[in-house]
Amino acid sequence: MRVVVVGATGNVGTSVVSALAADPHVTSVVGLARRLPDWHPEKTAWHAVEVATGDLAPYFDGADAVIHLAWLFQPTRNPVTTWRGNVIGSTRVFEAAARARVSVLIHASSVGAYSSGPKDQPVTEDWPTHGWPGASYGREKAYVERVLDVFERDHPATRVVRLRPGFIFKREAAIGQRRLFGGPLVPQRMIRPGMIPFVPDTPGLEFQAVHTDDVAEAYRLALTRPVSGAFNIAADPVITPSVLADLLDTRLMPVSGWTLRSTVAAAWRMRLVPASPDLVDLVLRMPIMDIGRAHTELGWQPRHSSLDAMKELFEGLRTAEGMETPPLSPDTGGPARIREIASGVGKRP
Repeated sequence: MRVVVVGATGNVGTSVVSALAADPHVTSVVGLARRLPDWHPEKTAWHAVEVATGDLAPYFDGADAVIHLAWLFQPTRNPVTTWRGNVIGSTRVFEAAARARVSVLIHASSVGAYSSGPKDQPVTEDWPTHGWPGASYGREKAYVERVLDVFERDHPATRVVRLRPGFIFKREAAIGQRRLFGGPLVPQRMIRPGMIPFVPDTPGLEFQAVHTDDVAEAYRLALTRPVSGAFNIAADPVITPSVLADLLDTRLMPVSGWTLRSTVAAAWRMRLVPASPDLVDLVLRMPIMDIGRAHTELGWQPRHSSLDAMKELFEGLRTAEGMETPPLSPDTGGPARIREIASGVGKRP
């Protein structure tokens, strides 16, 4: 198979490309990204393109499958830019896949696409996907789900798969995620057991996590097995405040949802962090997912626990390893993170 991976240099993309390069069924991988990497895995040819504006046809021509991973988390202060990159960009990817008559289209959806739901009763893939309208991430993920509904209706010959993972972590992506969500002021080497004073014990602060390499395996299985539809992807256990406190060897402190959001909002307005306070609302409202369908129909089993994934995040922040791709390289932020500060915290993609 000839497979096009759109958004191939980020957290998930690098692991997906590695998984495909190791699969004997895959003969070549076309990796598309905004910025070319210095990383050169086997079977892979790189091309720079903007999905919202660039000509995708030359790269999709002759492809058997397209895996769409590209997504802008920033700039949180300009939702028009993320809408263009994420919604318009995804629509253009789907349209290009249709014109190229690819056999398989796999889209990176998210737990963030789900409507508000319970934390005590896991939801299956038929739970409504209207997102949380207050957060641009939830709005955009939900809207792209509707675009994909229309694609499936109009192109029944294309097998369509949607993966909806929880929070995705690996050691090499930690610095990139710190830039996206924590910003340049995070003292990353201090994020270790015994150094964090407390974890907020906030009602609803529960989420699911999964190791990036396990997510990549889910994409590989979705590509090579005759499945379609949506699949929830996450590992056990659910991450709760008490689980985080144990991981960080610290105590719990009761903090209301209003206080947590207000604190993040104040830091965001002061340009101390790039993550919008709307993401706090999204996390507190998103449901816990049932993973049964991924196990039984996709044949997916994670090799890492959610605790393993969280530990790698913390270790990656301390060691600043990264990879030789612009989203993951420790050098992207510049010396002393000067480029992060100069470009505006949460202002530029």
